[in-house]
Amino acid sequence: MSTMTLSPAPSPALARAPRTRPRRDGGRSALRLTRRGRLVVLLLALAVVLTVGFTLASGSVATERPGTPEPTRVVMVGAGETLWDLAADLAPDGDTRAMMDEITRLNALDSSMVSVGQELVVPAD
Repeated sequence: MSTMTLSPAPSPALARAPRTRPRRDGGRSALRLTRRGRLVVLLLALAVVLTVGFTLASGSVATERPGTPEPTRVVMVGAGETLWDLAADLAPDGDTRAMMDEITRLNALDSSMVSVGQELVVPAD
């Protein structure tokens, strides 16, 4: 069986309410966030930013009209040929540098190094 103990009334020193300082802010309590509350606010802000970003970035950049492909042909690099030689042979107006840039762009080349037997896409004449 269990027993129950009754304690006497609290002493006057313990019954006194704790002293509180008068608030300087006119009686309003300051909002304090716990660690979990700050995390929730951060995650909500991140969700809002991501939602706005995806909404703005989702606009299509495609057009309804199809583009016209650039006419090209494939050439094979021969022994002793360089990209400069190929561009000089293909440049209609003699602008070899512009043709080298075009061949580099069409083939996504990192440098002007080519090897024997390599197939390159070049602008058609």
